[in-house]
Amino acid sequence: MTAPDRETREQSALSKHILPSSGTMIGVCATLIGLVKIMEEKIGPSRVDEYAALASLFFLVSAIASYTSMRHPDRQPLSTRCETIADQCFLAGLVAITVITLFFAYEVI
Repeated sequence: MTAPDRETREQSALSKHILPSSGTMIGVCATLIGLVKIMEEKIGPSRVDEYAALASLFFLVSAIASYTSMRHPDRQPLSTRCETIADQCFLAGLVAITVITLFFAYEVI
């Protein structure tokens, strides 16, 4: 097996992990938004739902880029670039949702 073939296989494996995880995290963000909307009657207005919606966009871009990477393994430059975008957006989304939940827990937002 040549190095480019191994690299393509490793990228495909990463995309296969990012895509379902991104979908799950979009669901987590949607759940957070719903819970915050319910709790706003008791805790007052909050921007957490808006920030969670923005974080879910990171996961959406990650899912789309991961899907594109898997759909075009024959176009190596495109596949590699989409894989990188998917990875970076997924990590950015994780950091964003973590910061949002920490700020919400300590009543900063």
